[in-house]
Amino acid sequence: MSEYDLDELIEEAEERPFNMEYFLRILGYTRPYRKTAVKASILTLAGIIIGLLEPLLFKRAIDEGVMPGNTTALIVTLAVLLALRLVQWAASRVQIRTINVLGQQVLYDLRQGLFTHIESLPFAFFDHRPVGKIVSRITNDVNHIGNLAASGIVNLISQLLSLIGIVEIMLYLNWKMALLSFVTIPLLGFVLTKVRWALEDAWGDTRKAVASINAHLNETIQGLSVIQAYGYEKHNSVKFSGFNKKYFDAYMRAIRLDQAFWPLTDIVGAIGTAIVIWYGTSSVVRGTMTIGLVVAFVNYLGKFWAPISTFSRVWSQILSAMASAERVFTILDLRPETGSVAQEGLIEVPRLEGEVVFEDVCFAYKPGEPVLTDVCFRVSAGETIALVGPTGAGKTTIINLLARFYQPSSGKVTVDGYDLAQVSLPSYRSQLGIVLQDTLIFSGTIKDNLLFGKPDATMEEVVRAAKAACIHDFIESMPKGYDSEVTERGTNLSAGQRQLLAFARAILADPRILILDEATSSVDPETEQLIQQALKTLLRGRTSFIIAHRLSTVRSADRIMVIEGGQITESGTHDELVALGGRYANLYQAQFRRA
Repeated sequence: MSEYDLDELIEEAEERPFNMEYFLRILGYTRPYRKTAVKASILTLAGIIIGLLEPLLFKRAIDEGVMPGNTTALIVTLAVLLALRLVQWAASRVQIRTINVLGQQVLYDLRQGLFTHIESLPFAFFDHRPVGKIVSRITNDVNHIGNLAASGIVNLISQLLSLIGIVEIMLYLNWKMALLSFVTIPLLGFVLTKVRWALEDAWGDTRKAVASINAHLNETIQGLSVIQAYGYEKHNSVKFSGFNKKYFDAYMRAIRLDQAFWPLTDIVGAIGTAIVIWYGTSSVVRGTMTIGLVVAFVNYLGKFWAPISTFSRVWSQILSAMASAERVFTILDLRPETGSVAQEGLIEVPRLEGEVVFEDVCFAYKPGEPVLTDVCFRVSAGETIALVGPTGAGKTTIINLLARFYQPSSGKVTVDGYDLAQVSLPSYRSQLGIVLQDTLIFSGTIKDNLLFGKPDATMEEVVRAAKAACIHDFIESMPKGYDSEVTERGTNLSAGQRQLLAFARAILADPRILILDEATSSVDPETEQLIQQALKTLLRGRTSFIIAHRLSTVRSADRIMVIEGGQITESGTHDELVALGGRYANLYQAQFRRA
């Protein structure tokens, strides 16, 4: 199994066990922002200290101000309390802003790094991997990791310090009452583990149900024409109803558990508070304890439950981040495609002449399922080669190997003597022009799409390329001409117009090697004739590979290679192959008769 298929084995789990290696790796993303992290920690610590001092001030206000009637002591204590509250408010505002800055910086670095790394991965990574999963890695999973790296860890440390401080003060004030208040901890632990985990699972089920609804909705919108054409609306609606019902049931279960969880925690807290008040008031009556001490202790007890509840929430956040980290780091640990990034020993390809050689090339997308077997051929610089044959024979695979989208399982592909396995891909691919059967037009302007082929091209060069591709007149007829906006995937253009734009994009690049994979499949015969005229000029002086099922488009090629079963079975000019009376001749005669 390829390393690029490993993360397919990773379950789409909401949580994973704690992994120290992942945790330290997540922390590593905060290193460039140590000052920001330290600032957030100091502000958080200041807030904790002020929060721990408040109950002691309440005790002083009651015991030294209210009970003896000392107005001065009461006013001074309240003034100090007010000043601390103002400091805490200011520190809290700065802390929140600092933590948000830290979180966004970590998110930016992690998301940018993952996106850049995914761009460098070979095509094998994307072969059997849904786009939605890759998008989820860059969005949801990165968010989980970034939140833990920023607010999650800060909360964990701050609540731990707060809990330690509260326990120490409670034991210092009255150790007997402190031990009594801890009696309810096991019960609270049960609520925070069993019930809370069940609640987290329930909300996880709702997220999965929403994902299923979104996936089905996306599939329905994409294939609505087929659904309506076959009258499948009712069946599709029933299928959607099943997904909808799962969401409804999951949501109602989550709500029931949510309604049970918070009252349970309140009840447990109320029990602990009742025990403390009972013991404290009894002690006040006996004269062994002051009212201020009881009030302060009850206040600390209220603060005592908050860190424990936060620990449960943060721990759940950590386990969720572990699941996301496993998925994200599995991708980040994959080796980039050889040649896609700067590496020692790679050859920077100079301007090519265009001689292409396949030497005993074998290739399989999956082990044990060969697509090409011992393919050998040599193409001279400037020669035009046509690849024909049945669907699945291996024509596009040859093109993919030439473009270095994949590497041969054995054998090698060379261009001007350079082994493509050892070249810097940017220096090589910058000299390729490719028009594939499935044309992709990006959102933006017409001009932006054409400049993909040559970002620094002048407007004169852009227009010249558009004219050569027979698309200039159409562009000029649009409201803003070359500055007209194109929607995502070019949905406001016809299939033929999208293909002509891609053709112009390739022409503008002025490539040394031109690849046309069914480049005229969506073009009407009249436009195709115009393109054929443009091709005579375009193909001159550069090596070209053309894949076409319509044999009329490849008659003028210097050489036609028939691909069957992953091997070259025939090779020659159109006239030679027709005279040979083999597979090509049969295909040509069949198409000629249909025409």
